[in-house]
Amino acid sequence: MGRRDEVECWLTDMDGVLVHENHALPGAAELLQQWEDRGTPYLVLTNNSIFTARDLSARLRASGLNVPEDRIWTSALATADFLKQQVPGGSAFVVGEAGILTALHDAGYIMTETDPDFVVVGETRNYSFEAITKAIRLIDRGARFIVTNPDATGPSAEGPLPATGAIAALITKATGKDPYVVGKPNPMMFRSALNKIGAHSENTAMIGDRMDTDIVAGIEAGLHTVLVLTGISDQAEIEKYPFRPDEVLKGVFELVGEAEETEL
Repeated sequence: MGRRDEVECWLTDMDGVLVHENHALPGAAELLQQWEDRGTPYLVLTNNSIFTARDLSARLRASGLNVPEDRIWTSALATADFLKQQVPGGSAFVVGEAGILTALHDAGYIMTETDPDFVVVGETRNYSFEAITKAIRLIDRGARFIVTNPDATGPSAEGPLPATGAIAALITKATGKDPYVVGKPNPMMFRSALNKIGAHSENTAMIGDRMDTDIVAGIEAGLHTVLVLTGISDQAEIEKYPFRPDEVLKGVFELVGEAEETEL
C-alpha cells in the first residue's frame, strides 16, 4: 500500500520518532492529540521490555506526551500474547524485569525454575551469571527458548550497554539452540499490535526511524511505511538497504494536519 490518504490506523515507534533522550520531538504532541481528537486507532510500539506500559506512559508524560497505557505495545506484551497462544496457562523461567514479568503474569503464566515450558530472555540491567546458567540448563533439558527483542546493545549516557540480543547470543553459544525472537524486526509484533486495535494491514501505516527493524518489519507485515529522519537513519543509511519505505519525512511534524488537507 503506497497511499497515505488510505491510512486509517497508525503504528509508531517511540524512541527517535516521538522522543529523543526523554525530550519530545517536534510535532509529536500535536500528532498524538490529532489522533485522539479524530478517534484514530493507534499504538506506540517499543522493543524495550524492561518497563510496563504504565511505566512508559508515565515517562512519556514527563516528556510532555500524553499516551494512555492502553495505547502502548511493548515487545514484552507481544511476547506474552504469543506465548498465551502457544501454550495457554503455561510456565516460564524469565531473565528480565517488570515489563516481561508483569505481561506474562497478566497472560496467566506461572514463573518457575522447575521444568518450564519456556525460557524467556528480556531486557534487564541486572543480568546475573546464576540466572543465565539456569536458563542454559533449562533449555538443555527441553524448555523452548524465547527472546523478547533482538537488540544487541542499548544506549546510555556513558555509551552502549549489552542488551537482550547479546545475552541471547551467549545462551545460544552455550546451548547450540537459536531463540524465537518476537520483537521487531519480526512482523509478528506488528500483527499482534494490529489485533490489539482491531486494524488491518491494508489501511495501517508504521512510522519508524530504523530501516533494519521498523521499516523492514512494516514492509513484511504489509503496512504503509514511513521513515522519519529524527532517529538514527539518514539518506546514506537508507542507501545501504535493497528495500525502501513508502515515504521518507524529516519528522512526524510533517504528518500534523495532513489528513485535513487531504480531505479538502
